[in-house]
Amino acid sequence: MRRFLLEGLLRRPLTEAAPEAGAEAAGELGETLARAARARLGRSLSIRVVDAGSCNGCELEINALGNPFYDLERFGLHFVASPRHADVLMVTGPVTRNMAEALRRTYDAMPDPKWVIAVGDCGRDGGCFAGSYAVAGGVAAVVPVDLHIPGCPPTPTALLQGLIALLSAANGQPARSA
Repeated sequence: MRRFLLEGLLRRPLTEAAPEAGAEAAGELGETLARAARARLGRSLSIRVVDAGSCNGCELEINALGNPFYDLERFGLHFVASPRHADVLMVTGPVTRNMAEALRRTYDAMPDPKWVIAVGDCGRDGGCFAGSYAVAGGVAAVVPVDLHIPGCPPTPTALLQGLIALLSAANGQPARSA
């Protein structure tokens, strides 16, 4: 037992160090996104997030966009509580049968122009929940989807890149990888 404890103290950890994420890269992505929003809309971008039945992994990454490291507010991007104020609807998780009507109503309440982003693998096709009696399917089974951001869950950087790709495609420019 002593030998096991001693080896555990002296041996390096088996995990790898986290990659260095430069604050400059996050700032550059945010500035690019703010410029694209102002070019397309003439104002800041408003985002409404709907959890249609997810495991909350995607919500954690979306909430990270509001923390001091990414800080979307400094670029003029806002999360809003009402779909009537939103330009983008970000939907996470597979759409459960209980949430399908609420998601349709949220989409219908949004003013034009409006875009829908299916976030994560579950948003694409139901993920590991596909085929369940309680799941209606991916987001596209309920409302039209303009962009899918893959990942389980996607990183905050991937979410920013997806928003940039959405606004660039809306401007007539070719969409970048999301």
